[in-house]
Amino acid sequence: MAEFAGGHADRTLDRRMRELVRPDLLILDDFAVRQMTAPPAEDLYVLISERQGRSVIITSNRAPGDWYPLFPDPVVAESLLDRLIDAGHPVVMNGPGCRPGKRPKNLTDK
Repeated sequence: MAEFAGGHADRTLDRRMRELVRPDLLILDDFAVRQMTAPPAEDLYVLISERQGRSVIITSNRAPGDWYPLFPDPVVAESLLDRLIDAGHPVVMNGPGCRPGKRPKNLTDK
């Protein structure tokens, strides 16, 4: 999302988008952590549409069904997530996180 914002700010969005479309594999880490605003959601839709047929790995702490309300426009959400989810192969990992030992004590004590 920072690449999109930077591209809008310095008018290099087309170049940055081409650089993100080009790789055979794109990794979106911590996807859907927070609600999106319209411009980055639309930019993400364009990116995923342009990458059709290329691999994308998405990591998220939310189930894909929980992603929809995080997008401001339900049409963009449906179109984007349809491309990501329907063509995807989910790998669900249940178990303890990989960073619990690095959290401050007061966050892990319950």
